[in-house]
Amino acid sequence: MAVGNLAFAALYQFGDAFAFLVLAACGLAVIFGMMGVINLAHGEFIMCGAYVTVAATHAGLPLAAAILAGALVSGLVGLVVEILVIRHLYDRPLDTIVATWGISLIATQGTLIVLGSTMQGVGTPFGSVEIGSYSYSIYRLVLFAAALAVLAGLYALFNWTRFGVMARATIQVPHMAAALGIDTRLVYGLTFALGAALAGLTGGLYAPTMTLVPTMGATFIMEAFVTVVVGGADVFLGTAPAGAVLAVVKAAMTSWKGQLFGQIGLLIAVIIVIRVLPRGISGFLLRERA
Repeated sequence: MAVGNLAFAALYQFGDAFAFLVLAACGLAVIFGMMGVINLAHGEFIMCGAYVTVAATHAGLPLAAAILAGALVSGLVGLVVEILVIRHLYDRPLDTIVATWGISLIATQGTLIVLGSTMQGVGTPFGSVEIGSYSYSIYRLVLFAAALAVLAGLYALFNWTRFGVMARATIQVPHMAAALGIDTRLVYGLTFALGAALAGLTGGLYAPTMTLVPTMGATFIMEAFVTVVVGGADVFLGTAPAGAVLAVVKAAMTSWKGQLFGQIGLLIAVIIVIRVLPRGISGFLLRERA
């Protein structure tokens, strides 16, 4: 029984770490992997989703509807940002970094001025389950299922829908896509909005588990970039395997020496992967496939 409890604890910690890494990174992976835009405001889109989710919950919406509202608002904000700022900076990566960094600062300080240093949160739903001498949050299992659902949904969207075909065509050969009648500006805008909406979804999902402060996006941004760097440019061949590998590292190091060593383990893993696989896991897999 003790061995079974330890095995469940290890799987639980892996699932928790995997969900956090994948959900934090998916929106960033879409924007960077498909558009080549390094979005330093990714954490603020996550913060937007969390704040909208909590505000909607306080207004009387069920938590699930509030989370969807947070994702929708973040997606709309992302679309506006793409139209007003990002659209004018494609093929200018350094300018995009500076612009999104500026947006990040404006969003953080603006939220602090308007809404204050913190916001009253909502309780974590579903309670917990006791296994052996340990108690496990059921909501953490829901987050793991949500991460798998997001990966499956993105795969279906980009491989089985008309929008996915147009998006991949626009990203790969934009001038040919435009010659075939695709509105490439609209596709770029919708793709960026999708990445922002995924960030907002992440914020909404994690809102019940966190203290809401204007700088909460920083909690996600490092691990999101780490996952994208390790995974490489491909959303599907990179993000999921990278999330699994890094989740093992993080869960093992955290169980051994605590959360700080979990973060250190992630950074060491990134250094090793970049040294051995400079194009990330997806670059290696695509090369082997070819």
